Amino acid sequence: MSKRPDIVVGSGPAGIAAAHALLARGRAVLLVDGGRSLEDAAVARSAALAARDPSDWAASDRAGWMAPQFDTPPGQVRRFGSDFAMEPAEATFAAPAEWMELRASRAAGGLSNLWGAAVLPYAAKDMAGWPIGADDLAPHYRAVAALMPVAGSPDDLQALYPTLPMAGRAAIAPSPQARRLLGRLARHRTALADLGVTAGAARQAVGADCRLCGLCLHGCPYGLIWSARHALAALHGKPGFTYRPGAVVTRFVETPEGVTLHLASGGTIAGGRAFLGAGVLETARILLASRAVAGELVLRDSQHAFLPMIERRLGGPRPDLGAFHTLPQAFVAIDAPEVSPHLVHAQLYGWNEFYPRDLVARYGDRIPLVGAPLMTALARRLVVAQLFLHSDHSHRIALGLAPDGRLTLRLDANPAVASVLRAATARMGRAMRFGGLLPLGFASRPGAPGSSFHCGATVPMAQAPGPGQSDRLGRPQGLSRVHLVDASSLPAIPATTITFSVMANAHRIAASAD
Repeated sequence: MSKRPDIVVGSGPAGIAAAHALLARGRAVLLVDGGRSLEDAAVARSAALAARDPSDWAASDRAGWMAPQFDTPPGQVRRFGSDFAMEPAEATFAAPAEWMELRASRAAGGLSNLWGAAVLPYAAKDMAGWPIGADDLAPHYRAVAALMPVAGSPDDLQALYPTLPMAGRAAIAPSPQARRLLGRLARHRTALADLGVTAGAARQAVGADCRLCGLCLHGCPYGLIWSARHALAALHGKPGFTYRPGAVVTRFVETPEGVTLHLASGGTIAGGRAFLGAGVLETARILLASRAVAGELVLRDSQHAFLPMIERRLGGPRPDLGAFHTLPQAFVAIDAPEVSPHLVHAQLYGWNEFYPRDLVARYGDRIPLVGAPLMTALARRLVVAQLFLHSDHSHRIALGLAPDGRLTLRLDANPAVASVLRAATARMGRAMRFGGLLPLGFASRPGAPGSSFHCGATVPMAQAPGPGQSDRLGRPQGLSRVHLVDASSLPAIPATTITFSVMANAHRIAASAD
């Protein structure tokens, strides 16, 4: 073991992947983070539910578990009735803007405590022009897939995303609604291909022993949705690994011999190298405070939108009864140059308890008296597509450093967003008619900048990095011992799910760093 540890900043997915790669090389690893964790009361409530089978839960058990999530403040995401995993806007931004819905995390496990568990690699075509390619990430996708469960099965999506082989994997059971949809789409694959559309079952980072309790968006009481928090716990006791929670990094200083991190507590930590995986907002703050980059950083977003659709045919069991999950049920890729030169990615969701509440809030007052019952009945037939665009077609967000050390914000709006979203939702609507769905184009709506949480590329990797760029190992120009291992160093943000690729790239960097 090296006497001088490598320091990993952040215990989210990127930090965990980097730590595993470094430990595999026999390096000593010191992982530091804010260390916030779920409150004891919430842990106890979760354990009480997990001690019983979902069929033994009373209606009040479910209602009590869900209620706090329905009261989440605007712009926040809550799980387990707790806000431990997400920093409030005012903690990160000197002047929070209503349009900005990306948030930082200082929790053990980072934002993976909140994610939707969707897993896909990047397609080779969306990495064209990058200093690394799909082949460079392929072995690291395999390494990362060994760190987390990946549920799914082989289907037509495999040809687009061959670096995540699905042979031999087990899928969690789709809902009856999703089975009907996937069956229809499979029968019309030729017509879909003519539209440049490929559909298949979702891949989720969920244990195959999922209990189908339907509480995915509220916090899985059984802990079966993978979180980096679980992987962090598994690292304790490994030779060469040390964890220091409660260590918030404010800035760093690099010397020829190593890196010194300065902490909000006033202390310092020294190591041979630093691997920054604190999340794109926290990493930006650290870089700006360290004067590792000049001026502002430009955060690239993957703009997203929601397209609600209704099952045209009645029948089948109610989707809100029985065993089911509320994670993405299906993935759809749109590969159509007339829509975008890049892939458009969509995740399809069936029933969840937020649907009727959202419908009542938006449309209930237009049909008083019967509003809520009608909207609830309508919600049971809803399938919602969440579409993501490449960062080339998305807004950008300029990040600066305020005198008090928080970030400043400025929106750099992309005029192409509206037209590309219209084209993508129209193509999606045409395709989903083959699946027996009626698209409600009038009800489609874009997400706020940053709200997809598919963001990064603030210091993008380049073959010959210039100012504001990093090299193949995520080192900003002028630095040799500081590596960016979260989404900050991605050259762009493809539409496809981000976490799996960020982890693979973090693993690649840490496995190769000198």
